[in-house]
Amino acid sequence: MFKLWITIKKDVRILLRDKVGIALMFVMPILLVIVVTSIQNSTFQLVNKNKLPILISNQDTGDASKQLVSALSKIGMFKVLLTPDTKNEALIADAMHNKDAMLGVVIPKDFSAKVSAKSKHVAGKAMNSFGLEGDTTKNADANIDPLTIYYNPILQESLRLSVKGALQSALQMVESRETLRTLYYSINEKQLSEKLENEMLNNRTTINEVPVSKDGTRRTPNATQHNVPAWTIFAMFFVIMSLGGSVVREKVSGSFIRLKTLPTNYAVGLFSKQITYMGVTMLQALIIFSIGIWLFPFMNLPALNLPADIGALVITTLICGWCAVSYAICVGVFADTQEQANGFGAVSIVILAAVGGLMVPSFAMQGTFKSAANLSPMHWCLEAYYTLFLENGKLKDIAGNLIALFTITVIIQAVTYLGLKRKNLI
Repeated sequence: MFKLWITIKKDVRILLRDKVGIALMFVMPILLVIVVTSIQNSTFQLVNKNKLPILISNQDTGDASKQLVSALSKIGMFKVLLTPDTKNEALIADAMHNKDAMLGVVIPKDFSAKVSAKSKHVAGKAMNSFGLEGDTTKNADANIDPLTIYYNPILQESLRLSVKGALQSALQMVESRETLRTLYYSINEKQLSEKLENEMLNNRTTINEVPVSKDGTRRTPNATQHNVPAWTIFAMFFVIMSLGGSVVREKVSGSFIRLKTLPTNYAVGLFSKQITYMGVTMLQALIIFSIGIWLFPFMNLPALNLPADIGALVITTLICGWCAVSYAICVGVFADTQEQANGFGAVSIVILAAVGGLMVPSFAMQGTFKSAANLSPMHWCLEAYYTLFLENGKLKDIAGNLIALFTITVIIQAVTYLGLKRKNLI
């Protein structure tokens, strides 16, 4: 025990001398979690609270086009900006840039006339189906010209599809309103009252959104709950920038060979490094979680809500940290220089993060990549954390994830041992 304690003190002193490594292990992840959470929270607010600027060039003077503009305003997703008649794409692009609009919509000049013609055709077919006389003659005016949407290329495809769906919904509302008015007039020979029209068109079924959780709670996840656990894992694995280089330095300096001449076992030194850097990973998690709990509210970001099962959180963090430390030692054993350890370590961590679902959700991956995610230890770390933070799960709910992570860690330890034997270091 005394040998282990002395070795731990030695590793701590070496760690404290590595100022760059400490900065990479603590400062970089803290900045990363703050920046990414802020950006993603802004994206959530753009979709849920803020309004997307949309520039509308209404080249029509009829009632239907005005209804469409009004419907887009009432959706709540857009900040509608009207622009004078713009005849070509270049003028629309200039107007979008001048007004900082991400989207532009051009309503053609004969829009209202064609909506009216289409509604009369549909109403006539409905009248015939009722056994009444109606005009079913379809002329060229019943074919509505498509609306043209201009968008800024930086707009994400998912958001662009949401915009297209909202525009189609507003367009459907305008066409349905016109068809209803025409059909009502054809049957009753009088205008449909505004009150009845609104009751018929706006009588929609309410949709309730309920997040699923393990314990039945109804806590709505936010950007903080998603990002803090994910980038804590990333921070843990970034100990490779310090630990991997430390292992390489000991190999190059001959420390491994000298240890073989002393009355001690190399396992003590290996165990010491794991304990020291597992302490670092626990400290990383503590600092990042604390920032999420106490600092984020002062930055107008959602506060981090810890899971109910704190014991499961501690166990998960310990196993994640052990896996990260094991991987760092493994890379250090096989690397011949510090440059190799740092270069390969940094790139491999980014790849494992991408494959593991930290950058792109695993449920959005296709085929081979989805299967490859199971090989990334970060995937199992993330699944365990998400079950705790997002679903408020218990230890039994993440047992499968922890077993998989433990198995990967044991395999990494075995590979490290074989590497040490092959290089005649033990």
